[in-house]
Amino acid sequence: MTKVIVNKPNGKRHHRRPVMHNLLNDFFNSSLSDLIGSDFTTSTPSINVIETKDAHRMEVAAPGLSKEAFDLNIDKDLFTISATVEATDNEETDEKIIRREFNYGTFKRSFTLPDTVNKTEISAKYENGILVIHLPKKEEAKEVPPRKVEIS
Repeated sequence: MTKVIVNKPNGKRHHRRPVMHNLLNDFFNSSLSDLIGSDFTTSTPSINVIETKDAHRMEVAAPGLSKEAFDLNIDKDLFTISATVEATDNEETDEKIIRREFNYGTFKRSFTLPDTVNKTEISAKYENGILVIHLPKKEEAKEVPPRKVEIS
């Protein structure tokens, strides 16, 4: 880092950090809501969708939540994942929160299920911060291995 030396009128030297350094420092040491406004939240979790020969699997990254926070609903072909988390206040302690970056609130994601999914057999488990949803395929949608047809 380069410092700029400024001679003051009283003859003393003053070290001033460059403006760019201050801007970068402010950027990297501020939360996203500080930079673009406090109404912005990034509470929508990332989701992976994986297909195997027998099923689809959804993995929802949601560390810090409990399984009770989630609500999974199926309405016709629409599959909705939502969660609600209440922020806890430290009213009963003498602690004072200086900076809060944990996002608490709600999220809701909806997906259209393909016709190949057996909607009555969908299951889910929450483990190590990941909600894993198993979406089995209908028997007729599963891949059938090639076979030889005998001629009679």
